[in-house]
Amino acid sequence: MDASIKQITIPKTVLRIAVGAMFFLAGLCFASWTSRIVTIQHTFGLSYAALGAVLFSLPIGLTCSLPFSGWAITKAGSKKLLLCAVLVYGFALVSLGLAQNTFQLVISLFCYGFAGNTLNISVNTQAVAVEGMYDKPIMASFHGLWSLGGFTGAGIGIFMIGHGVSPFHHFAAILVILIIGVIVVSGYLYNDVETAKSSSSASISFLEKIIDFFQKLTRLFVPLIPLGIIAFCSMICEGAMFDWSNIYFKKVILAPPFLVGFGFAAFMSTMATGRLFFADRFAHRYGLKRTLQVSGSLTAAGLLIAALLPYFYTSIAGFLLVGAGVCSVVPMVYSAAGKSKAMSPGVAITVVSTIGFVGFLVGPPVIGFIASLATLRASFIFIAVMGASVVILSSRARL
Repeated sequence: MDASIKQITIPKTVLRIAVGAMFFLAGLCFASWTSRIVTIQHTFGLSYAALGAVLFSLPIGLTCSLPFSGWAITKAGSKKLLLCAVLVYGFALVSLGLAQNTFQLVISLFCYGFAGNTLNISVNTQAVAVEGMYDKPIMASFHGLWSLGGFTGAGIGIFMIGHGVSPFHHFAAILVILIIGVIVVSGYLYNDVETAKSSSSASISFLEKIIDFFQKLTRLFVPLIPLGIIAFCSMICEGAMFDWSNIYFKKVILAPPFLVGFGFAAFMSTMATGRLFFADRFAHRYGLKRTLQVSGSLTAAGLLIAALLPYFYTSIAGFLLVGAGVCSVVPMVYSAAGKSKAMSPGVAITVVSTIGFVGFLVGPPVIGFIASLATLRASFIFIAVMGASVVILSSRARL
C-alpha cells in the first residue's frame, strides 16, 4: 500500500528523467568498453579472427541471461532488477580492465554480456511503463539518451587513450559514475514490484518458473518473431559500428591517429540526434512499417558508401547515414513489443530484445571472421545486406 502511494506521488516527468538517466548510464558503460577494444586487441596481440572469437563470449553471456531475466523481472520487478544490473554491469566492466590473459578476458566478457542483457531488458520494461503514461511515442527519446551516453563514453575513451590512462583506471572511473547515478536515481524509478508479485505465486519454485517461462515463449513467441528478427538485423549493423568503426578507419581508411575516432563520432551524432528529436515524430506521422523501411534503406546505403568508397570524407558521410538509419529501429520495435496483448510487457521485451541484442553482440565477432577470410571492407558489405534485410522484412511482415 505504501509503495503504491509513493509511486503515484512521483510525477511522470520525474519518472521519465529517472529512466532516461538509466539509459544514459547504460550507453556510457557500453561505449567505455568499445572505445578500448583497439587497446585491448593490441595488448593481447589478437588477430581479427582471435578478436572475433573473444567477442563471441558476449552473446553467449547474453543468451544465458534470458531465463534469469524473464524469471527475475516477474518475481522482483524491473526496478530492482535494473538497479542490480547497472551495478553488476559496472563491476564487469572493471573486470575487463583487470584481465591478465585471454581466458580471463573471455570470462569477463561473458559476465559483461549477461549483465548487459539483463540491464537492457529491465530498462526497456521501465521505458514501456513510462511511455504508457503519455499520449505519444517517447521510446526513441529514451534510446537517444543511450546514444548520448555512448557518445559521451566514446569521448571519455578518446581522452583516456590520448592521456595514456589504462583501461582499468578508465573503467574504474566509469564504475564510480554508475554508483553515483544509481544512488541518485534509485528512488524515482517506476516501482512495478507489486504488479510483478501479483502475477506470480510465491509458492512456485524456481525450476517451475523457468519451465513456465519457456512454455509461454513456445505458445506466444510466434507473433513477436518478426519484430525480433528486424531488431536482430538492425543491431548487427549497430554493433558493427561500435566495435569496428575505429578499426575500419585505422586499417582501411588509414586515417591519422587523431582522426580515427571521427567515423564513430559521426555515427553516434546522427543516431543520438535522430532518437532525441526526430524518430518519435516520424513514427507517429508515418507509422511503424514506413519508419522501418526508411531506416533500413539509410543503413544499407551508408554501409555501402563506406565499403565501396573507402576514403575519409565518403566514409564519414556513410557513417552519418548509418546512424540516421539505425536510430529508429530498436526503439520502435521495443515499443511495439511492449504493447503486446499476448503477454506482459516485461516478458515480451525479454523475447524481442534478446533476439535483437544477440545481433548486437554476434555481429562484431562475425565481422572479425569475415575480415580474416576476406577483407574488412567485405565484412561491411555483409552488414549492408543486414540493413537491406530490415527493409525486406518490414515490408512483408504483418506489423
